[in-house]
Order: sequence, then structure tokens, then C-alpha cells
Amino acid sequence: MPAPKVDSEVGPLRAVLLHRPGAELKRLTPRNNDQLLFDSIPWVDRAQEEHDAFAQALVGRGVEVMLLADALVTALTDERAHAAAADTAVDRRRVGHELADALGSHLSSLPSAALADVLTAGMTFEELPDAEGASLVRRMHHPHDFVVDPLPNLLFTRDSSVWIGDRVAIASLALPARNRETALLDLIYAYHPRFRAAGRAYGAHSAPVEGGDVLLLAPGVLAIGVGERTTPAGAESLARSVFADGLAHTVLAVPIAQDRATMHLDTVCTMVDRDAVVMYPAVRDTLLAYPLQPDDAKGVLVSGPVPFLDAAAEAMGIERLRVIDTGLDPVTAEREQWDDGNNTLAVAPGVVVAYERNVETNARLEDAGIEVLRISGSELGSGRGGPRCMSCPISRDPV
Repeated sequence: MPAPKVDSEVGPLRAVLLHRPGAELKRLTPRNNDQLLFDSIPWVDRAQEEHDAFAQALVGRGVEVMLLADALVTALTDERAHAAAADTAVDRRRVGHELADALGSHLSSLPSAALADVLTAGMTFEELPDAEGASLVRRMHHPHDFVVDPLPNLLFTRDSSVWIGDRVAIASLALPARNRETALLDLIYAYHPRFRAAGRAYGAHSAPVEGGDVLLLAPGVLAIGVGERTTPAGAESLARSVFADGLAHTVLAVPIAQDRATMHLDTVCTMVDRDAVVMYPAVRDTLLAYPLQPDDAKGVLVSGPVPFLDAAAEAMGIERLRVIDTGLDPVTAEREQWDDGNNTLAVAPGVVVAYERNVETNARLEDAGIEVLRISGSELGSGRGGPRCMSCPISRDPV
């Protein structure tokens, strides 16, 4: 198994962390899907079929696929991880101390696989075994209310952690619906035998940074989107961390619109080759960057703003970045950006996985010499995420 290390977006992909959709998606209803950040109710069986095809496309290219649920079960076989996991699932402020004790005791008694199921799919009050004594909290909740919330966004493994060099950054997720995801990733990286020796590039309790906003443009060069999910403080904190660890010489902080359609930088721009990006044309000429570089006196030197494409090319040491537009027609471009046309996963330089429904974007990629591995995403995309969102590269070869 290749050692964890990622220093670019396009180096040949050797190992990746995915999460196969499971029972957590069956918890979505018209009453809670907005709160849980899904735009519609997915057909779970079809979503699983689509995800299996995605994983198989990667395996067919020689990529090792590691499933998050399996990794979590392995980590939970360590008694310390098991105890910590049970504790992270209990919200004492919401359920009260008495019911919290009963819930914690029940979770602590579960085998690793059963505990992993609860941690990902959640638990309703109805599913919690009766405890001795009366509980106002239990009585005043509907039986189908959650005592442990499900985590349907685990599907998007890119957001909760990202590898930078040989270190892993545990994201600090901005929205309450995703808070517990980082706790699970923290346990996996701390207790799974494969990752136990890995250093940390960032901690989940730091200022908000999400992995979808972090692009490894080239060895030593990061772009960090600042918008709905990643704050300026988060971008600066991550920059200082990677500078201190010698993982980067330049970080580009890139402001993006704070709305659902552009929640992360990788919804408008992803790398598809060593010197090429696919980009939403509506932001091509307006996307700016604040270059950050290490400074002995101040810790970090901030300049700009300057045009993103110019700053990226300069930091990467190339004359210019080739830009492949999502589509020249504004309506098609907007539709395909919404459908994750910019959210591609590179499995090698010039080879990407993309949703098949983005017909014009895929055609433009192929016209530019990029090989496109098409997958279906009619159900997978209901949570607003494409192939890049659904994958956390663990190991890539150097470009």
C-alpha cells in the first residue's frame, strides 16, 4: 500500500478515501433535507449503484479505493477510539445529563461495526433502548426525532480532510450539520494502523476551512477558496501551518461568492492537467487572489489582490494556465456549473472523472486533449457535489 502523500491535484492517483452511501441517506425526508444540506431526497439504491460505478472506474485505473466505513470500524477496534467515538456522539446540552448517560452507556456497549453504523446513520429516540427512570427529553420528542444526528454528507470525503504532502489537514467544517464528521475522521487518522504515524497539517478545532476549498495547484503551491464555508481566518491559519511545516512556499487566498452554487472553490475551478484547469467562465476574468508567502519577521507576507490565473501561473513557475471553460453559452455554463461540471477528479495528468450529464463541458475537455471518464450522478449529485467532492486522495505519485 502506498504511503500517504499528496502534493498535487493531478499526479497519478494511487489511493483514495471514499464513502459509499448508506443508511444515513435513508434518514433524509422533506422535513430535514434542507437542514442536512441536500437539495432533494436521493434514491439511495441508485445512489449506491452510481457510487459503485465511480469506485470501479477508479479501480480500473489502478487506484486503491479505501472505504470510510471500513476504516472507521478498524479504528474503533482500539478501545480508546471506541470510547472517544461514543462520547462524541452524545450532545449533553441537547439531551440532558440523565439521557446522555444512558445514551453513552448504550453506545459504549456496542460492537465496533454497530457503533460505526450509529455514528454515520444516526439514531432516533425510538431506537434508543429504554433506560431506567423518567426522561422529559424523551417524552417531549417525537419517536422519529434524532438523538444522534445522521451524517449524509459523509459522502463528500474531500471536505472533512485533505492531505498536503505527507500530512493530513482535518477540516474545520462551518455548518452544524457536518460538525461530527471531523470527529470521525480524527479517529480514523489517529487510530487506523495505516495513518497512525501521519503528522497533522491542521486541526478540526481551528478556524473554518473545508477541503473543497483547498487546491494543490503544484508542489508547494496551494489555492484556498474563501467564501461560504472557509473564512479568511481559516485560510490564513492553514497558510501559516503549511509554511511552518515546509509544505508550501505560496498560498493563494481566493475570494468566491458566498452562496450555495459556489460553496467551495472546486465548484468553479479544478485542475485537469499539470498546466490546465476547467473553470466556470462567469468567474474567469474576475477571480482574484491574495498571495501569501512565509516571512521571517511577520510569519506571513500578504499581497494583492491580483488576478487569480496570473498569480497561480507565477507561483507554479509556468508561463500561463490553460483554461477550459464549462461552456461558452451562459445558460449552458450556468447549468453545468450547478451540475458540478467544474468538479472533476484527476486520476492522472490529463485524465479526469466527470459526471456524464455535463455534455458540453466534457466535450470541451476532450477537445482540449483531456481524457474524460464519465460516470452517472443523477442521485449522487443531490447533495451538491461531483467526483472531486466525493474523493479524498490519500496517495499520488509526483507529477
